Amino acid sequence: MLSVVICTHNPRRDYFQRCLDGLKCQTLPYENWELIVIDNRSDEPVGSWVDPSWHPIARIVREEKLGLTPARLRGIHECKGDPLVFVDDDNVLDPAFLETTVKIAGEKQFLGAWSGQCRPEFEQQPPEWTRRYWGLLAIREFERDSWSNLPHLTETLPIGAGLCVRREVALHYLHLHDSGQRSFQTDRTGRLLFSCGDHDLAACACDVGLGTGSLAALKLTHLMRPERFTAEYLARLFEGTSYSGAIVNYFRGLRPVRRSALRRLVDFIRLMRLKEPHRGILKAESRGRARAAEYLSKQ
Repeated sequence: MLSVVICTHNPRRDYFQRCLDGLKCQTLPYENWELIVIDNRSDEPVGSWVDPSWHPIARIVREEKLGLTPARLRGIHECKGDPLVFVDDDNVLDPAFLETTVKIAGEKQFLGAWSGQCRPEFEQQPPEWTRRYWGLLAIREFERDSWSNLPHLTETLPIGAGLCVRREVALHYLHLHDSGQRSFQTDRTGRLLFSCGDHDLAACACDVGLGTGSLAALKLTHLMRPERFTAEYLARLFEGTSYSGAIVNYFRGLRPVRRSALRRLVDFIRLMRLKEPHRGILKAESRGRARAAEYLSKQ
């Protein structure tokens, strides 16, 4: 049996309903998968307005510790299936997504974590200048499969939207937190735009001797709110991602390289040549790295 885990905090009702509608339309029979909704301390409890009774093996669980990391960990604790599929509350899976996941799990047993294509559906067409940042917004489209056992290789590292992990990988991630080896949160926490917890979870596949991959047959639609394409949001996102990414890399053995004076000068010139809003976004990224360096210096 497969497990679907949705972690949500104050979801938009229309987006969340479309997420559930996508699950209702899956070609994999309901009896072959369970649905666990983790309500991460939403102001209005999700259980007060969502009825999961359409699925015979579904339940809503409340997690009071705020943050996507505690929500994911609670989902791992609660579910029983293998593999686990983490679905964001603004993801709409293609009808064959779960059936394809089961097929991949059987045919590619060397993979421990994988995800697929993530097509955007814009509520409003975003400004063209934002296109260079779409990858950080979990927009990913490609034609060929790729995989490796290299935990820092971007091309083969799965994203959090529709992330599929084998149970042994999820349990290893759980152990890292339970044993105190992950004493920090690297995922969304309220309004803080940390990320990279999904990368840490996926990289656990390499820890247990398996690989990670990006597979074109897996497809979902990512519902995109207009506010995610503002300069203010993207700057906050870049700062949070560079901060949490540096910390994840450090604890995974990838130490930051000290930049030479020449490298710093080149970066400064590059920054000064940029126009807004790109300059502000790059400055935010630098602030995130500096904050991470300060945090790590105290460890």
